[in-house]
Amino acid sequence: MFALDVSPHGRWTVVAITGELELATAPRLRQAVVSLVGEGQVDIVLDLSGVDFLDSVGLGVIVSALKRVRGRDGRLVVAGAVPRVRALFELTRLDEIIDLHDTVDGALATAGDRAVDDG
Repeated sequence: MFALDVSPHGRWTVVAITGELELATAPRLRQAVVSLVGEGQVDIVLDLSGVDFLDSVGLGVIVSALKRVRGRDGRLVVAGAVPRVRALFELTRLDEIIDLHDTVDGALATAGDRAVDDG
């Protein structure tokens, strides 16, 4: 089962993903990000704590999301990746361009130079 849960956290939006992020499901994440950015929500935390499998298509959607938010002066960070998913970020060196955090709370607390409001 695949699910997306989108919730606002101040100026940040958390997109919690559950299930496998792969060829069949990745377009749903792509559409969610396109919609969020279109609405002006360009600071996004991808919560991958519920993702048990990630393939190259899923990684591609995450890279596309990063480009999309950066194109609007936004930020994209990843939180909660399980060890084997985190290993894919390290193997592909995406951990060098995408901030990885252990938890969503940690991502929101250390999200950088922009003000973070837990509202």
